[in-house]
Amino acid sequence: MESSDSHASPRYAQIPTFMRLPHEQDPRGYDVVVIGAPYDGGASHRPGARFGPRAIRNESGLIHGVGVDRGPGTFDLINCVDAGDMDLAPYDMGIAIETAQQHLSSLLTVNAAFLMLGGDHSLTVAALRAVAEQHGPVAVVHLDARSDTDPVAHGGRYHHGTPFRHGIEEKLLDPAATVQIGIRGHTPRPDSLDYARGHGVRVVTAAEFEELGVRGTADVIRARVDRRPLYVSVDIGVVDPAFAPGTGMPAPGGLSSREVLALLRCVGDLKPVGFDVMEVSPLYDHGGITSLLATEIGAELLHQYTRAHLAPG
Repeated sequence: MESSDSHASPRYAQIPTFMRLPHEQDPRGYDVVVIGAPYDGGASHRPGARFGPRAIRNESGLIHGVGVDRGPGTFDLINCVDAGDMDLAPYDMGIAIETAQQHLSSLLTVNAAFLMLGGDHSLTVAALRAVAEQHGPVAVVHLDARSDTDPVAHGGRYHHGTPFRHGIEEKLLDPAATVQIGIRGHTPRPDSLDYARGHGVRVVTAAEFEELGVRGTADVIRARVDRRPLYVSVDIGVVDPAFAPGTGMPAPGGLSSREVLALLRCVGDLKPVGFDVMEVSPLYDHGGITSLLATEIGAELLHQYTRAHLAPG
């Protein structure tokens, strides 16, 4: 479904939806549904990701569905709508995760895929549960500064450092087909990556990414994922805070915006079934640059979905 025509209505006008897509509260039969997840009850440090979906949508009015040298526009090839936001309880982690899971599962019974705009990363366990209901344990490409395979902390079962530990424990993902990229920074323990690596996850640290480069890392992803159903989760913190300061857990030494966008091009060679872009906290942003990058990442993922599902064979 086409987005609003910016020649007829200025891009700063009308109610903001993602990339000016039509708003559909009860979407059915679409290729990808964009859904907001305004929640940061799982944040351990700087709050504000609850405002991420709104900020991303505001900046997304700048982005068209037609990329340079890419042929027809994304929304001329696949049907997409913006379904607005999930209403998530701000005071109870368990209720928020359960509500998100039910909402996303309902979306996937009548639509092919979703792009979730966060919101803190704790919500990704709800997304993994929803896609696993449809596809079984999925392959995962996870871009982040941290592995997010931590145990319970401060009594919080679903904090933003836990989603992929839950994914492994609940058999929502296939560790042998999971790649985590950009991992770096400081941790409270020297064994912080032992859980992921011990379960067979391929961890590409930021230092190793520097050695492999975009092409080498994309080759790792293709080899690991192959033709399995793929879920892609992008924590905006994977990007160096020079490019994306608006996040709750910034870590210097990350990927550039260009590197992240270039790496995501390999998704179109695979079989994606769902996406998220998480941890945008506009309270710490400057000039909307983090929200704008999150928009560009979301647009790239939608384009790669088009490549993957419309490619011959």
